[in-house]
Amino acid sequence: MRHRDFVSLVRENVQAHGDDRSFTFISEEPARAARKYRESVLGFAELDRRARGLACRLEARGLRDRAVLLLYPEGLEFVAAFLGCLYARVVAVPAPLPDLDAERFGRTRRIIEDADIALILTDTAHRDVLGAWLVDVGLSGRVHCLDTDSPNDTETVDPDAWTPPRLTADTLAFLQYTSGSTSEPRGVMVTHGNLLCNGEEIKRRIDGTSETVGVGWVPHHHDMGLVGQFVQPLYLGCRYVFTSPITFVKRPVVWLELITRYRGTVTVAPNFGYELALRRVTDRQLDGLDVSSLRVVKNGAEPVRAATLERMSERFAPIGFRPGMWMPCYGMAETTLLISAAPLGGGAVVRDFDADALTGGTAVPASAEGASRRLVSCGRPVTLDVRVVDPDTRAPLPDGRVGEIWVRGGSVALGYWKNAGASRETFDGHTSAGEGPYLRTGDLGFRSGGDLYVTGRIKDLVIVNGRNIHAHDIEEAAGRAHPAALLGAAFTVDDGVGREHVVLVQEISTRAAAGTPLDELAAVFRTSVARAFALPALSVVLCGRGTVRRTTSGKTRRHHTREAFLRGEIVPLAAEVEDGLRREPCDRTGRVAARETPSEIGKIPLTKPSQKHD
Repeated sequence: MRHRDFVSLVRENVQAHGDDRSFTFISEEPARAARKYRESVLGFAELDRRARGLACRLEARGLRDRAVLLLYPEGLEFVAAFLGCLYARVVAVPAPLPDLDAERFGRTRRIIEDADIALILTDTAHRDVLGAWLVDVGLSGRVHCLDTDSPNDTETVDPDAWTPPRLTADTLAFLQYTSGSTSEPRGVMVTHGNLLCNGEEIKRRIDGTSETVGVGWVPHHHDMGLVGQFVQPLYLGCRYVFTSPITFVKRPVVWLELITRYRGTVTVAPNFGYELALRRVTDRQLDGLDVSSLRVVKNGAEPVRAATLERMSERFAPIGFRPGMWMPCYGMAETTLLISAAPLGGGAVVRDFDADALTGGTAVPASAEGASRRLVSCGRPVTLDVRVVDPDTRAPLPDGRVGEIWVRGGSVALGYWKNAGASRETFDGHTSAGEGPYLRTGDLGFRSGGDLYVTGRIKDLVIVNGRNIHAHDIEEAAGRAHPAALLGAAFTVDDGVGREHVVLVQEISTRAAAGTPLDELAAVFRTSVARAFALPALSVVLCGRGTVRRTTSGKTRRHHTREAFLRGEIVPLAAEVEDGLRREPCDRTGRVAARETPSEIGKIPLTKPSQKHD
């Protein structure tokens, strides 16, 4: 590794390319009848100047090695603030800009408390709102906001006055707070050495150079967005063009338009982004588009669906999309980002495995007679040591056996911020033979033919009669059961007599239900999913869009959805439940005749739903 820290590499790229390399942000023009977009460009040399200026301001406040919270909308100001923190040897803490949602503000406060935040960096547009919130929650005395858009006269500094601090590979660069899909958020401690190691992993896998052109929309507070879309262009010294997730969700074709206009060579997104493009991009919108410049299309951060890959390749073939562009990948915040990915140009490897054997922990090819499960390979690591280990005995497992995925190498972060117990549990795994330390990912998977397949998370396993069924497989089966299906969350509850009972909370589009009575629709989901997995007891609760709890990056929060369900916060449109947990199906108003039971489901009031379902 030629560089000892990430800042020295960035400054070398600044010297080599100046403003010939840049970040370009595409925003929607406000208050226009016709949709127009504005292009804002920040060249590397100007970015470096802004970062040095902010570093001087942070240094003057005595914040070296202190954590500073970054609360910005998507845009170029965040990039300058993040790099300014690295230049000042200040620990950046990127987080989603909280809105008026109490849960989001609550998460922000937990991060402030956990990281001992004394300063929030933000822009002019959000300074007053955040300042008022700090007053409301009693934090204004010890937490201050700094507007990096408009420095006041007393803090105006000469960027040339910046003196590089001493940085090493072990210097802490930033805290990546995990999404909290299965637990409370934890701050992953990512070092300069981690950034260099993972940057090289990605560079070698995608054959990245300074001529690479990235295009994307994943939020900057997500590890895929931060490292894959902002850190990596700085590592390569290449161009990157991006828009906000809100702009993408409002009009998904903008993604393809940007690839066409800027001749993007690499793009990355979770599977749901590709699904949204499939659903919302019309044939008319494809006129004049050309995505043939793409070499790499990464799909990661959540389960990669074979059907999504196939439909994308078929639907967008007329505008230059090729199956060989696909690069399914696997990674997580605890490894900075990338763990493994498919080889460049090879496309996705999709195989069918025997479903019953997988539930028993063995991966064998599917037969013509039995049920099968299609899995997409996540490729192979570049240099990281990846093992599949029995989570109970800690014995490494051979190819074809399902176990927990363990990782060792330079990309693995230091641990969790000020959480020694969780750090030991997750980052200090040792095999039964004493090999280690390994990161215990909490993900289940297996190796086959050298490729890594991820089958689910340990905490999301649904165990029925000794069979291990992954929650996301149940949710995927529900998604195929009817065109009205949106997002679902599967989990188990205690039925009151010592039996685990599977519950599926399923969001639906009432428009796509096409007049099907909702009680009948609930029965369709229940029958289809129960048959697919031979579930002896399954309850289905249909609800409107937005009911299933999600992380800020869009991942399903099954535990939080379960807790909301048990607290009676889930407003159903209809329900189909098993005997012993019996409730009569809801009518179209959501009213039910409830029978008293000792079960958890029996405690849930099925109240009249909101009128806004779709």
